Amino acid sequence: MQDLEIYIRDLAPHQVSQWLEANVDNLALDDTDVSSVIKGAASYEGASVRITLYPGAFGKRFTSLVLEGEELPWGTDLDCARSAWRAMENEIRCSPGDWQEGEPVEDEKWWRLDSRGEQKVVWN
Repeated sequence: MQDLEIYIRDLAPHQVSQWLEANVDNLALDDTDVSSVIKGAASYEGASVRITLYPGAFGKRFTSLVLEGEELPWGTDLDCARSAWRAMENEIRCSPGDWQEGEPVEDEKWWRLDSRGEQKVVWN
């Protein structure tokens, strides 16, 4: 099982479903109201994909998007974030991928993709 997680700033209704529609098959995601947890599903290359949106991640302005499945359209969080940024033009953040469970996160750098480009930043 693979999972990808990105954080979307100021998510508007339907942004995730419009973006994912072009990348997965059989999308079932009602993101009309993005103020509460949303669960959905899709398929990719014949494998099931679970989709979950968690609003209020890292403060009120970010929504966490988690994609889980045996096959996913992107190989890394950063690839997923790049695709989301191109489609939504909202600030997108994701883990650099080198953090391990149990390590301190205070100094952790995150990828931030926005109109200024891609940068590693401390989340604050």
